[in-house]
Amino acid sequence: MTYQETLKYIYDAMPMFQRIGQLAYKADLTTTLLLDNYFKHPHSCFKSIHIAGTNGKGSVSHLLASILQEAGYKTGLYTSPHLVDFRERIRVNGKMISKKYVTYFVNEHKHYFETLKPSFFELTLAMAFEYFKYKKIDIAIIETGLGGRLDSTNIVTPELSIITNIGFDHTDILGNSLSLIAMEKAGIIKNNIPIIVGKTQSETKNIFKSIAKEKNATLIFADKVYKSDYSTLSLDNFQIFHIYKNKIQCYTDLKCPLMGMYQNENICTALVSIEQLIKQGFKISNTDIYNGVKNVISNTNLQGRWQITNHSPLTICDTGHNEDGIKQVTNQLKNTPYKKLHIIFGVVKDKNIEKILPLLPKEAIYYFTKASIPRALDEKELYNKAKGLKLNGSSYNSVKNAYKEAVKNAKPDDLIFIGGSTFIVADFLFYINSQKNTPKY
Repeated sequence: MTYQETLKYIYDAMPMFQRIGQLAYKADLTTTLLLDNYFKHPHSCFKSIHIAGTNGKGSVSHLLASILQEAGYKTGLYTSPHLVDFRERIRVNGKMISKKYVTYFVNEHKHYFETLKPSFFELTLAMAFEYFKYKKIDIAIIETGLGGRLDSTNIVTPELSIITNIGFDHTDILGNSLSLIAMEKAGIIKNNIPIIVGKTQSETKNIFKSIAKEKNATLIFADKVYKSDYSTLSLDNFQIFHIYKNKIQCYTDLKCPLMGMYQNENICTALVSIEQLIKQGFKISNTDIYNGVKNVISNTNLQGRWQITNHSPLTICDTGHNEDGIKQVTNQLKNTPYKKLHIIFGVVKDKNIEKILPLLPKEAIYYFTKASIPRALDEKELYNKAKGLKLNGSSYNSVKNAYKEAVKNAKPDDLIFIGGSTFIVADFLFYINSQKNTPKY
């Protein structure tokens, strides 16, 4: 098979949660363990850091990968979902897995896959671990796909476990309370492995304390170590953070190209994690930390986090897609100057839109749409629900059409925001990249 044929095969043959939802979810690790055994446990050939959480785990993963790269470690990065290119999921020192390896891997083991019938995520994880072994990496940053306890990634024994925060998302699978969701995420806590929790929350902190004690795992709440109450903007378009420990400034003028105000929490989580790795013997200097944060986009190509794609009109996309993520997005929109606000918005079917829609600004002009996946909520249904909450606009059958209409309507000093779902952002980035003659894989 060619590369394109290989991609079509794994999309068509393997159930993919991001596309079809709960039908693709497996509530056990049986298939993952069989794959791991078949490939002779490739994850045992390198060190790893395991990251779970409701929001921020992608940003923290990329920040850690960037810092470790700057420190000279050959670093693997496994994240999901991808936005434009399937190969975004698997990187070594920021470089995507080669098309040649993807094709080789599937063709070489196709017979076994057809016998075992793994999910898309299970197959992709096996590919990542084999690739990391092949590339002889030093350490891998492994982001969970969903939850933690039963996530396919939970077969690793990491150097460090990280849980960024707990919010309402995938409640049909993980539970409908923060404590139940925390129990699932806490499933990544391993015996005698330090655990960093990014955010102290009254509903979840005792769960983490109890499980960490049971596992004899050192527990650190990052927000109890570092504080960053505000940031400023530099003339060269960086967000500048000042990080405090015990009210004493310990990181001054920490430049970050990620413009989301919510990144202060993610940076503090990453810094505490790096501090713990140093205690465990990793050689990481302050220069590595500053350069890693500053170069996170160029080192890892992180996209979709308050990403500015145009300045006139100001055009921003963000992958925030659950209640907490949308709250953070709307908060930053309030702090961003514009004359009129245009919002291109879509969600997937399993999101609790009754809680999300009331969070959206009433004064915006809306372009309700749907992503190009089966799991997307129909744009007309979304439009009708939003109309009842006095969110005014029209519906469009594709992100491309919604964006073209917004561009036609927006004046130079307006703001166009694209979000509501990772897949809305993915379709948007694919479209603007295609305008630059960049192919989608």
